[in-house]
Amino acid sequence: MLPITQDSVQEFRVTTSNYNADEGRSSGAQVALVTKAGTNHFHGAVFESHRNTITSANDYFVKLAELQSGVPNEPPKLLRNNFGAAVGGPIKKERLFFFANYEGHRQREAQSVVRIVPSAAMQDGVIQYVCADPTQCPGGTVQGLTTTHTVAPGNFGLSPAQIQGMDPLGIGISTNVMIPYLQTFAPFQGNDNSVGDGLNYVGYRFKGPVAINTNWYIARADYKITSNGNHSIYWRGSLRNDTDAGVPYLPGQAPELTQVNYSKGYSIGYIAVLRSNLVNNFRYGYTRESFGEIGNQTQDIIFFRGLNDNSSPNNASLAVTNSNKYQVPVHNFVDDVSWTKGRHSLQFGFNINILRNPQSNTINSFSSASDNPSWYDTAALANTGVPGHFDPGCSTGPGACSGPAFPAVDSGFGNNYDYPLGTLIGAIPQVNAQFNFTRNGGTLPDGAPVSRRFADDSYEMYLQDSWKVKPNLTITAGLRYSLFSPPWETNGLQVAPTTSLSDFFSARGNNMVNGLPSSAVTPLTFNLAGPANNAPGFYNWDTKDFGPRLAVAYSPNATGGLLGSLFGGPGKTTIRAGAGIVYDRLGPGLLATFDRSGSFGLSTALTNTGGQETPATAPRITGLTGLSNIPTTDLAGNQLFASAPAASFPQTFPSGLNGDTGSYAVYFGMDNKIKTPYSYTLDFSVGRDLGHNFVLDVAYVGRLSHRLLSQRTLPLRWTWSIRKARSTTTRR
Repeated sequence: MLPITQDSVQEFRVTTSNYNADEGRSSGAQVALVTKAGTNHFHGAVFESHRNTITSANDYFVKLAELQSGVPNEPPKLLRNNFGAAVGGPIKKERLFFFANYEGHRQREAQSVVRIVPSAAMQDGVIQYVCADPTQCPGGTVQGLTTTHTVAPGNFGLSPAQIQGMDPLGIGISTNVMIPYLQTFAPFQGNDNSVGDGLNYVGYRFKGPVAINTNWYIARADYKITSNGNHSIYWRGSLRNDTDAGVPYLPGQAPELTQVNYSKGYSIGYIAVLRSNLVNNFRYGYTRESFGEIGNQTQDIIFFRGLNDNSSPNNASLAVTNSNKYQVPVHNFVDDVSWTKGRHSLQFGFNINILRNPQSNTINSFSSASDNPSWYDTAALANTGVPGHFDPGCSTGPGACSGPAFPAVDSGFGNNYDYPLGTLIGAIPQVNAQFNFTRNGGTLPDGAPVSRRFADDSYEMYLQDSWKVKPNLTITAGLRYSLFSPPWETNGLQVAPTTSLSDFFSARGNNMVNGLPSSAVTPLTFNLAGPANNAPGFYNWDTKDFGPRLAVAYSPNATGGLLGSLFGGPGKTTIRAGAGIVYDRLGPGLLATFDRSGSFGLSTALTNTGGQETPATAPRITGLTGLSNIPTTDLAGNQLFASAPAASFPQTFPSGLNGDTGSYAVYFGMDNKIKTPYSYTLDFSVGRDLGHNFVLDVAYVGRLSHRLLSQRTLPLRWTWSIRKARSTTTRR
């Protein structure tokens, strides 16, 4: 989040397991950093490092594509420059000091990128496929819109005229919309076989330019209030300005996604030595994570399966990306008191953490449509045996199948025939309507960003005692108490299921045992939730998060006999053991998953019922983008674009398009019985000095985790839930 440079770190410590009670806020590793500070003498450093393409080897896939295209073997561009400076010294000797550090990074490179593009034959209105019976397909040529194309033996090519003859509407390929669109890919000839089908959709690999700029600033000031240093204050801060312009969709285009990071933070500390055995250390920290993703989608779009819908490996069909920005300002108050009394070293303190998370994105802002062949009544085109469905093995046009019109499609090539053909004819059987609402029921304009402001607070306190029982035996015991608030949306834009998802899941299981269908369970209903709505939150406060810690360190003093030989004498062996209970702060992590998929009733996506459309009723494409080109009805007058649901609560997910049977959607809901995940941490280690600069360490580290979170599918309405999982145990 905040930048850390090598020149700014004085020291650091990482505790991976069984840390003391003064550390917490998560069950993971604890990292403590000390930044460099100024002294009575000026000191500094300057550096620059450079790397360029001269010493780079070519990427394997880029080289293969170059060989197939007959172009020279040239590695992708790679230029990296790291540079920076640091300086520290006195402002007023013995009292006031400063330290400043800057580090920059410039990176210009070309990454290996592969995209799926239409073949030259497909751009000319031809569809090719692998035949089920190769003996029926001797190969030859097929006539396109402008020229002929070679067809290899074992394959068959359908001309635009033949496709028109198969069309129950007699239209055939879309020459006014789809052919001009497909011909925009003409400069990008296939040169890669790792994606696509090799006939209609082919792979095109190129060197995608990437530009990365980072600027990191770190500074610190220290002031001794008293000349003896018993009272001192410090300020330290850091700032980053980073941009990462990613690869384009195709050469010559703007980056598909640009990431920016403008995070900053600072802390102020006051250290007071009240007595020789009593020290108080107070810190206030402010951190504002500020991150943005600038996507390229600015309007509604029609997706074509396998070409631009991000359904292929390696992002080969990733054509559009969405914008997302968020800030996470965090106020952190920490106070630690250390008191040494006799053989006891006592510590106690608190940590208050106030987090707010304003965010805005267009992930759920646009409606869309698709040529998805799976949405037809036959769920496919090839090998359906149904007239009027562009099945080469069936008769052309409407009417009963009277025998194969063309060779049948190989069963393993079905989607590779369906997807390109659906693209060429431009039939749209699937429409996804997206609606976003305000808390009061107002509708956001199409494409408007969805904004939320989440909050999450935590309150922790601890006490511990490190008791030096003997010079060679120390026992440390402590207790940490954690109180984590459930996250909430501060403006009331928050919904939650009215039924416990645990109970809902159990009811489905019981019905299954009793032979009852899923429809026997009452559908899920969502209502406004959270403190801003004077309603219950996502889940309840967990007020019982007490985390005890215990550790023992012992060095045997045996000097003779068996024990002396085993332990090697005083100071030669150390034995350590520890155990504790640690808790995870789960709120921010839940929000990252939950909000990204929208909140039902506030952000709702409704898709027309699948299995209803046919090639004779599916509307044909009129344009590639824009809400005006998203079909609202099919050719039979049936509604495709769902009407906006009532923006009122409580709200139940409709059983289908405008109440009909069979609608589809995916939503997240949180189980209101979630409890804070926790783990038992265990460790035992023995260290033995063997002499001659050899040391043997043997250790066991165990972690027994409970109440971990998991995701479960409730397929009654394709609703996802986040709920408690069974306990797990890991050892290493």
